Amino acid sequence: MSQEKAQLNRRIFRAATLVAIAASPVFVAASSYAQTSINKESTMVQADPLHVYAVPQAATAEIRPFQVNFPEEQIADLRRRIAATQWPERETVNDATQGVQLVTMQELARYWATDYDWRKCEARLNALPQFVTTIDGLDIHFIHVRSKNKNALPIIITHGWPGSIIEQLKVIGPLTDPVAYGGKTEDSFDVVIPSLPGYGFSGKPKSPGWNPPRIARAWATLMQRLGYTRYVAQGGDWGDAVTEFMAVQEPPGLLGIHTNMPATVPANISKALAFQQAPPADLTPEERHAWDQLDFFFKNGLGYAIEMNNRPQTLYGIVDSPIGLAAWMIDHDARSEELIARVFDGKMEGLTRDDVLDNITLYWLTNTAISSAQLYWDNAHHPNGGFFDPRGIKIPVAVSVFPDELYSAPRKWAESAYPKLIYYNRLSKGGHFAAWEQPELFSEEIRASFRSLR
Repeated sequence: MSQEKAQLNRRIFRAATLVAIAASPVFVAASSYAQTSINKESTMVQADPLHVYAVPQAATAEIRPFQVNFPEEQIADLRRRIAATQWPERETVNDATQGVQLVTMQELARYWATDYDWRKCEARLNALPQFVTTIDGLDIHFIHVRSKNKNALPIIITHGWPGSIIEQLKVIGPLTDPVAYGGKTEDSFDVVIPSLPGYGFSGKPKSPGWNPPRIARAWATLMQRLGYTRYVAQGGDWGDAVTEFMAVQEPPGLLGIHTNMPATVPANISKALAFQQAPPADLTPEERHAWDQLDFFFKNGLGYAIEMNNRPQTLYGIVDSPIGLAAWMIDHDARSEELIARVFDGKMEGLTRDDVLDNITLYWLTNTAISSAQLYWDNAHHPNGGFFDPRGIKIPVAVSVFPDELYSAPRKWAESAYPKLIYYNRLSKGGHFAAWEQPELFSEEIRASFRSLR
């Protein structure tokens, strides 16, 4: 190989690595957590008036019931730390181009320290059937809600960073009990929502290597352990990477996948973006819009990802300061930051203040600021191509395009990336955290996406 070509390959790989870290949601935090099992000898766990989860007798040694119970002193310590925040000067511009604005963070801090109640979120979680099981040497936490419809289609839904299981709580009801939300019985799902390794209540890896392909294999093991022989998978952000690698691996029983942040960017587009070249002249308007979104994100939105990709352990500040953590998580991408900032300016649509703080507080109380960031490092040091590079998926794929996502995948790109594209739809609103922001639209998309596979 010539020196010139080797240099070109290195530059392309570096660009692919940057693309590979381009996925995430909106928050992070620190401290320690306490977990309380529910009657480990029992084979039945009461969830809520609609759902009772029966642990298969053969799996009682492997699947342990789980509930959330943080000591009150941790909540009090969080409030003390918020009150003791050392604030910087105000930004020198009148917009968010320098980062999350001081007025946003100070209002967030005021509400977090005085009005926010974590126990409400804790109660919501404990009203759901939660479990922990050990896979590949690591404890994996998951929510598992069965539909009352015995013919429901099982689905495993994966979050990303800076998200968590909090992102998907609003879609559990519409998916498991669609009739109650204006849907049809035949569109019912059994819903499995795991916490990624190093996130939330899952175990924290003690050694490197927990990248998306490995997590994908763990998820297939989880679905098999739950007794499912036919199921589908869904994901966005890191959840998309995990879900797409499940599709690549084609575990027995996986019928198809749905993604709201698909990997469809053609190689020539990725290369041109990496070398900051002009866009190809033959792009359609739809493709040019996607180009502009990607170009903006790669030039202005990758700071957090580059740091976690290279030096996640250095982020001690967000483990020690809840406000530091909140700002780090909120500044995921410009549009998401805007949607969250407006919540603390009294303009709520999609998310509430409690939604945002439930997610940040979960990161804080579980002390997962750095353990979650290590997923970026693991992905970069065990590379599997760029995050938005097509992966050669051969099984059925459904795509929902939300306008405020990092980029809006054109149909042409989706059809090329997924030869068995069974569903494609462009939505009128919604962004990176689609299930969280627009649960009704998201649930309708999941129902429509998988009708042909039932």
